[in-house]
Amino acid sequence: MTDADDERSTIRSGRNFEETYRLDASEAGEFLIALGEQLRDDDELTIAGDDWELPFAFGEPVELEVEYEGVDEPELEIELELPGRTDESGPEIK
Repeated sequence: MTDADDERSTIRSGRNFEETYRLDASEAGEFLIALGEQLRDDDELTIAGDDWELPFAFGEPVELEVEYEGVDEPELEIELELPGRTDESGPEIK
């Protein structure tokens, strides 16, 4: 663990958090590749900024939305929603 990791605040349940970045396409692509690898390989992921870290255990199903607005200035929006994983189990039949 580096000194920078020690100085990061961890975002936990019970708190709202939002951060917006403006990146070039290659940086966004690298982020999405790393995110995709975590989604593929595990059921938890961690996203970190300079001074924050957000660990998240996700569940199923994952929602993926693709929206294209082609009027005036064309825009493509890709949204991924990951539900939080719960440790609850269903009721028991006796």
